[in-house]
Amino acid sequence: MLRKWQQECSERALQNYKNKQHHFFCQATPGAGKTVLAATIASRLLKDDMVDLVLCFSPSLTVSDGIKRAFSEILNCTFNGGLGSIGQSLTYQSIQFLSEEFWLTLSNYRVFVVFDEIHHCSGSEYEKANVWGQQILTKIQGLATYTLALSGTPWRSDALPIVMAQYSDPDGKVVVDYQYTLKQAVADHVCRAPRIVLLDNEKLSITSDGKAESFSSILEMLKQTKASYQSVIYNQEAMEYLLGLGCKKLAEIRAQSSNAGGLVVASSVQHAQIIKNILYQKYAQTVSIVTYRHEDPLAEIERYRKSDTQWIVSVGMISEGTDIPRLQVCCHMSSVKTELYFRQVLGRILRVNGKENQQAWLFTFAEQSLIQFSERVEQDIPESCLYAKMGQSIESDFFDQSNNLKVIPPLLPSRYGVSTEISWGDQTNRVNHYGGELEALYELKLGAFRQRVILAFVSS
Repeated sequence: MLRKWQQECSERALQNYKNKQHHFFCQATPGAGKTVLAATIASRLLKDDMVDLVLCFSPSLTVSDGIKRAFSEILNCTFNGGLGSIGQSLTYQSIQFLSEEFWLTLSNYRVFVVFDEIHHCSGSEYEKANVWGQQILTKIQGLATYTLALSGTPWRSDALPIVMAQYSDPDGKVVVDYQYTLKQAVADHVCRAPRIVLLDNEKLSITSDGKAESFSSILEMLKQTKASYQSVIYNQEAMEYLLGLGCKKLAEIRAQSSNAGGLVVASSVQHAQIIKNILYQKYAQTVSIVTYRHEDPLAEIERYRKSDTQWIVSVGMISEGTDIPRLQVCCHMSSVKTELYFRQVLGRILRVNGKENQQAWLFTFAEQSLIQFSERVEQDIPESCLYAKMGQSIESDFFDQSNNLKVIPPLLPSRYGVSTEISWGDQTNRVNHYGGELEALYELKLGAFRQRVILAFVSS
């Protein structure tokens, strides 16, 4: 059974293809069901005898494997590129290694190509494209009969144009054929309403060369000293406190949904191991760990997906397109602080799964960029793409006051907004820059922690 937005988008895409438009760009919030949409469009094109084969490209093996499973089920056939298969799911990286025989064979058929998370591929022309963009421009763009581009976060941190995308003039925003925002998805009960907890510390002090400086927030410390955000996410007390909040919330959710899970996004393999030890030893949690250094990470993710293990700790393996609906709590402890990555990580806990408790909680530190990203989620901005209807003007405002969607007002005033005072004993920690394998020449001392809770799209 298709969701309303999937039905509407698939019909529009098919109509566009029948009207001799060969490319369609859909932007739908992470967790909304873009893979099912793509498989549905592929099924209709095959049924209507508009294509012979289907190819899907995505940014990672994890996502590619999920696409393979979904297309096999919806198309009711194998989707591994073997004999009798209707198509294949591949990574963008694999494009440059496919043989000339592969491309020659495809040129004899009508091919529908799906580009998942297309924002990974940049370039409006070959000379200015990244490697993946170049492969699409030279090997696929002219070969495919129809193409479908999908993205949950259709912008790039380097501000380069997305391959095959169109941009409005003069503001330069990407123009999509269909848009489905997080605010819409929450209103339709397609995605969970996110709650973001920004953890701060009101009495920080740094001692360097025998001199101590005090600060009232993480933001103030990072602005006025040479201390890096790395020093915060690697601080033992800070890690334990943030993970403790995540464990407490996960326990509350599991009281209603016994197999609910939590994700920790770590900064490095060593960081992930430290986090795993804290969860296991201090909080008695069951933990899986998956990083690029671990053998067969796909199998580990699949084991976690089907188990009732409480936590999975990841380094770069579970950020976008990975479908684990039982994830409802996330501790964001990565050193990557781009809005693209933040939104992708948040998307891992937004997929609804039919359980009684559908809360989604993300815990992170009150660093300047992360504060800004959280506030934009609260407002469902930035409006990085525009919604274009055929024959009508471009519009981007989907909601007015009649929707009864609002943000919960502040409970207690604080420097940043909603806060809860939580006392914590003083403790001195030597800061280590594990990522650079360099021990810092200062000590970081933490005082009382406080929280700001952002509740986005909660209806009255």
